[in-house]
Amino acid sequence: MARKYRVAVIGHTGRGNYGHGLDTVWQHIPGCEIVAVADGDPAGLKAAAKRLKAPRAYADYRKLLDESKPDVVSVAPRQLDQHRDMVLAAAERKIHVYMEKPMCRDLQEADQMVAACEKHKIKLAIAHQTRYSPKLRVIRDLIFDGLLGDILELRGRGKEDRRGGGEDLWVLGSHVMNLIHYFGGEANWCFATVMEKDRPVTKDHVYNGAEGIGPLAGDNLAAMYGMDEGVTGYFGSQRDTAGRRFGLQIMGSKGIIDIVTGFLPQVHFLPDPMWSPGRSGKKWLPVSSAGVGKPEPLKDGGLHAGNIAACVDLLQAIQEDRQPECSVYEARTTIEMIAAVFESHRQGKPVEMPLENRQNPLSLL
Repeated sequence: MARKYRVAVIGHTGRGNYGHGLDTVWQHIPGCEIVAVADGDPAGLKAAAKRLKAPRAYADYRKLLDESKPDVVSVAPRQLDQHRDMVLAAAERKIHVYMEKPMCRDLQEADQMVAACEKHKIKLAIAHQTRYSPKLRVIRDLIFDGLLGDILELRGRGKEDRRGGGEDLWVLGSHVMNLIHYFGGEANWCFATVMEKDRPVTKDHVYNGAEGIGPLAGDNLAAMYGMDEGVTGYFGSQRDTAGRRFGLQIMGSKGIIDIVTGFLPQVHFLPDPMWSPGRSGKKWLPVSSAGVGKPEPLKDGGLHAGNIAACVDLLQAIQEDRQPECSVYEARTTIEMIAAVFESHRQGKPVEMPLENRQNPLSLL
């Protein structure tokens, strides 16, 4: 780094904790000093201060921001109901942000966060670690070189465990939506259905979701998006049908790329226009950061390596006065793609994007 950075961490033990390593990542980035930590839980605060070797510990994150005056803050709790207020507090004090995904609970909050970052010239990066994978550059080269032919479809699914359906869409589908946006461009419309035990979701099915999500419903959903250049995107999730399908497939006229999530995710390329190795006799080829069929030269550091890459990029974005690789705008787009599923179901028809309705659609059923 060209300069030193004072870093603070906001967590909340018992209410989202510290996300997926958004606290400890800063201990591994040269030029960064953790100056303070905040946690509303007394026992959690004591443990975090010890873990991070933070010289100052606060129960109130606003007091932390005022007194420790960091350059960058990690907004680490997984629960969404805290994200908006934490980001606004940081932005108003001109503090840059690295934050856990998903961004927030609805598009009203997302718009407020974007406006605050724009007004105070704050850089915000969100922890979609796959976006920082060196394998994505290899995939983009395969596409640009025409080895997939014309891109026809993008197919994504969630983890489809006990959270399958609406919760899966929010918590894990956000990674897939971000990749759909990255490879497919902007979504122009969405058409979706949301079901609960084989019945269309009504207001009677809506409940207060886990992870601070807010109004939530559905154990089975299917969504279709009209993307730029005629590409169609798909996302589906059904509860308790887990089968390691979590990820994205890019379907082209000459073949398929299959991606799971992570900093060095499993990626395979099938050079088969029939999309069926059983019929064509073609084989899936592994893709590394060095190319198709080549050994992986990098060590997989998991989420930690993805966090390091994201934080280094954020610091470089601050220095270069550019947007981070996965910015506040992409974070909002991901929320918009999620909200569009419930808005289309609410209206019973395709909806144009950007959405006119900025509230949580389930609150309007």
